[in-house]
Amino acid sequence: MDALLWLSFGGPEKPADVRPFLENVTRGRGVPLSRLDEVEAHYQSFGGVSPINELNRSAMAAVTEAFARHGIELPVYFGNRNWHPMVEDTVARMAADGVRRALVFPTSAYGGYSACRQYDEDIARARASVGADAPDLVKLRHFFDHPLFVGAFADAVRSAAAGLADHRLVFTAHSVPLAADAASGPPDEGGGRYSRQVAEAARLVAAELGVADYDVVWQSRSGPPRVPWLEPDILDHVDVLAAKGVPAVVVCPVGFVSDHLEVVWDLDTEARERAAVHGMGFARAAAPSGDPRFAELVVELVREHLTGAPVRKLSSFPAAGRTVNGAPCADHCCEPPRR
Repeated sequence: MDALLWLSFGGPEKPADVRPFLENVTRGRGVPLSRLDEVEAHYQSFGGVSPINELNRSAMAAVTEAFARHGIELPVYFGNRNWHPMVEDTVARMAADGVRRALVFPTSAYGGYSACRQYDEDIARARASVGADAPDLVKLRHFFDHPLFVGAFADAVRSAAAGLADHRLVFTAHSVPLAADAASGPPDEGGGRYSRQVAEAARLVAAELGVADYDVVWQSRSGPPRVPWLEPDILDHVDVLAAKGVPAVVVCPVGFVSDHLEVVWDLDTEARERAAVHGMGFARAAAPSGDPRFAELVVELVREHLTGAPVRKLSSFPAAGRTVNGAPCADHCCEPPRR
């Protein structure tokens, strides 16, 4: 292997970027203009800058340092699906630098179309744009059940919950249409790979914490109202908990690897405000990208390929998600939703 490609979602880094970025994200998805206006306002309230690119750069720097400690000589390249640096440009630069074979770390721990297969499409599109000189690209596996991922979240929940003696633990992940979730995973698995992996990650973190009773809810839906998505929504769930007399809530964004805008807006802003309306305490656990264990997790995933290191995982789910040059990891796996 010659390099590691860090492949992420992308985000605007100045106010003028916001609308074209959102148009890239939602192209062909039938998202109402009113929803784009609403989300654009969220970004502009943070100065038109998403935290995601800087969070990725910080995590990449930590991985580069971890590679050096472990004697792994791989340069780390950065490419995005929806905003600069675009993955097509990055793969072209890799080819120009003489990279012939590289691993790809997608910044998603899960299966499903948006969480996994769309990264395969990004890889295939980038290689096609470069042509015959494009490097071979091997995407790393899902890591939602890796002990370092679970441990980082468990400690983040402990820190968030300090001072809240009586609280309800609530896990969140990005909602998707029910049809997309039903199609996630290969057909012989019965679908629902994404939601089942999220539920398993929540179970593993709760078990690490010694918590037997908790909730898994969803956030950040963006599709047309007529299309059913995974529920309940975090805001509705806060209302339900308040009606039951729950005094405080600790939210763990187990579906996310970094504290990007959907975390800081949907949770730190909207969910916190909803809890305050009810007089409830509120705390949110940090996502793991800034935890030193996250860089070590990437090292372990890379060493699985470089040295045949053992696959460390805490669940019985297949170690799925590894793909080569944009081919899906199984026939008809996580096929694109019909628009």
